[in-house]
Amino acid sequence: MLGIDDDEFIRGKIPMTKREIRILTLANANIGEKDIVVDIGAGTGSISIEAALLAKGGHVYALERKLEGVNLIEKNAEKFSVKNITIINAEAPDGLSKIPKVDVAIIGGSGGFLEEILTTVDKKIDAGGRIVFNCITIQTLAKALTWLKTHKEYKYEIVQVQISRFKNLGSYDMAEALNPVHILTAVKMQRFHAPNVINFFAKFERKIEFEL
Repeated sequence: MLGIDDDEFIRGKIPMTKREIRILTLANANIGEKDIVVDIGAGTGSISIEAALLAKGGHVYALERKLEGVNLIEKNAEKFSVKNITIINAEAPDGLSKIPKVDVAIIGGSGGFLEEILTTVDKKIDAGGRIVFNCITIQTLAKALTWLKTHKEYKYEIVQVQISRFKNLGSYDMAEALNPVHILTAVKMQRFHAPNVINFFAKFERKIEFEL
């Protein structure tokens, strides 16, 4: 079940993807039991841990450049008894050279190298693979869209999520807003072009398109 409470994770000064955003991110990632997943900019490891619990027969690679984050991921993996995870202390895209082909790539942080990361990830994803971005700034979203516009093999969708949590103030309850997040999900498609023939998309898409 998705949605481990935020307070259950061991946390430090490293930012953590909040529960509500984490649920939507993982739902869009559509992680299967045997999938191979990479979490880029893994932070405290909240997404990596839940991804590993979903991919029980697969594996998760948590890529984090900060040593504090690496230590937190190790502690959280131990706390939740997650064994199918490899933690890589490196900056993307360089650290991606250490992982195999993946079914899902989740990008929470890019360190200013988003285009390079996407180009590298693209080589590690086959048709049917998914890339999920969590973009806080418009600039990051714009860079992601610019890259996708030049890679027509990807079909994408974007949702903007604004979460407010209510807190109690005496006899009142007041909404406290979290930072809005753009969740961009891109799926790598595969078409077989032939005139007057049905084109088959990736199997999970469950859609048939006729080209006349």
